[in-house]
Amino acid sequence: MTKSKYRIAAEYLQGRFQGRSPEAGIVLGSGLGDLAKAIEDPIVVPYKDIPEFPVSTAIGHAGNLICGYISGKCVVAMQGRFHYYEGYPMALVTMPVRVMYLLGARTLFVSNAAGGINLSYKVGDLIIIRDHINFLPNPLIGPNEDEFGPRFPDMTRPYDPALRAKAREVAGELGIKLQEGVYFGDTGPCYETPAEYAFYRLAGGDVVGMSTIPEVIVARHCGMRVFGMSVVTNEAHGDFDETYVNDGADVVQAANAAAQKMSRIFTELIKYI
Repeated sequence: MTKSKYRIAAEYLQGRFQGRSPEAGIVLGSGLGDLAKAIEDPIVVPYKDIPEFPVSTAIGHAGNLICGYISGKCVVAMQGRFHYYEGYPMALVTMPVRVMYLLGARTLFVSNAAGGINLSYKVGDLIIIRDHINFLPNPLIGPNEDEFGPRFPDMTRPYDPALRAKAREVAGELGIKLQEGVYFGDTGPCYETPAEYAFYRLAGGDVVGMSTIPEVIVARHCGMRVFGMSVVTNEAHGDFDETYVNDGADVVQAANAAAQKMSRIFTELIKYI
């Protein structure tokens, strides 16, 4: 039987990671790659070295897989993710999640930069994702990967309620304010129009972005627990003045400014997996 591309990548990484078995996977999104600095005794593997892996092309994504320790737990972290808008099929966009699972991870932490379509959200706010609305292609379309999960996985609670509750508790102890809301995912790569922002808000979205949901769907297909957090990098309220322009560099800068707070929350939360 021919090995799947997931197992080829996982077996290569098992050798590079010197027998370590990560308990959790972490996806560090736009401008949030600095969370990798919290990883102790890191082993860094560039994506370009991993068999079958795509290469990240998005702004603010370093393109490394890092295995090390946070709060005494072995983790594997993506320093930069893959996006559908880069031209990759969903099987490649979500490939790292299945590889993390094969390496031993049973909890997935995801982070992203997002536009705040909730009128009360401000730049720099941290949002616990409690649910999502998916306008991206579903990564499970096609033959089911039976070794990972069932044909029709349940998505009633895609983001683990216990981890969300613990995150609120941890943030309170650290004196960090958190919001909680619904992530609306669309394809990108262009930023949304004011009319689209209004539509997504009416549909129930609180933040909007171009990633995360495919990774979450594949993680839940594998039976992994998921915790997700967004940092609001622009106020996508729709009432823009005539000179306003969405800018990718500004998004990365705003994400970097919030990275330290997010890093502290993730570092504490990982203790409880």
